[in-house]
Amino acid sequence: MINIVLFGPPGSGKGTQAQFLIEKYNLKQISTGDLFRYNIKNNTELGVLAKSYIDKGELVPDQVTIDMLIDELKKPTTTEGFIFDGFPRTATQTKALEKIVAEVLNQPISICLSLIVEDQLLVERLLKRGETSGRTDDSNKEIIANRIQEYYSKTAEVAELYKQQGKYVEVIGVGEIEEISQKLFAEIDKIK
Repeated sequence: MINIVLFGPPGSGKGTQAQFLIEKYNLKQISTGDLFRYNIKNNTELGVLAKSYIDKGELVPDQVTIDMLIDELKKPTTTEGFIFDGFPRTATQTKALEKIVAEVLNQPISICLSLIVEDQLLVERLLKRGETSGRTDDSNKEIIANRIQEYYSKTAEVAELYKQQGKYVEVIGVGEIEEISQKLFAEIDKIK
């Protein structure tokens, strides 16, 4: 089983690359955004709780997100591992994820893959995406720059924890999509 934490700032190509990893290694992607949408839409107990915070403009506590993650990992699956996307974002969440994966799957986090792209290129990519996506947060340079800085400030401690464990790998996320995929595959194949 392979359990991957996939990192990358907005515009790094994380979503695109996740699909290639899923196909090649038969993985299931767990995105915290998707978990929230599913639980809220289906009025689960956790969804109702999360919505109560969101409706007040508050951040959903880590424990609610963690409980959603546990529920998702306990669902039967025929996949050969997981890609965690959007979680963890803090040292506390990283430690919680490691504990959950060990307890629920009896497995460790295998690797943290981080896509590295220069900020200027991230801004260009997001502005281009904004032309067709309709996303307002992809059409304003200042908002984009803020999102990128927010990503770096929040995830630095997560990267540090995985570096200490020897599980953190940076992959340059610039070039042809297939070339980037091959670099990611090569890093995963080293640990298989």
